[in-house]
Amino acid sequence: MDIKTASALHRLRLVSAPEAVSFLLLLVCSVLKRTTEFNAVPVMGAIHGALFVLYVIFWLDAWNRAKWDVKTAAVYFALSVLPFGGFYADRKLKRAAEDAVIASRARREGTVNA
Repeated sequence: MDIKTASALHRLRLVSAPEAVSFLLLLVCSVLKRTTEFNAVPVMGAIHGALFVLYVIFWLDAWNRAKWDVKTAAVYFALSVLPFGGFYADRKLKRAAEDAVIASRARREGTVNA
């Protein structure tokens, strides 16, 4: 994995958790709007919208650089629209990055010819 691919995956990982949190907060604000006088939906909607756009941009970049197949790309996109999906995406991306580092070290040391 080259540095640009690792950076693209890292950016996607960095935005996945905040996007998931903003989605959950937007859901809470929607319920509060219907049940109380509290209305933070416009503010949370704007925040979540900006984070979602960033997620999609970083997702497209990661898809392009990591050469994901359509199934993998679809899974990461679906995770962005599911509650708690961003947390799962973050965990999967972290595991993939750690595996890539291990494989890179093994190739460098000549342990594996991968």
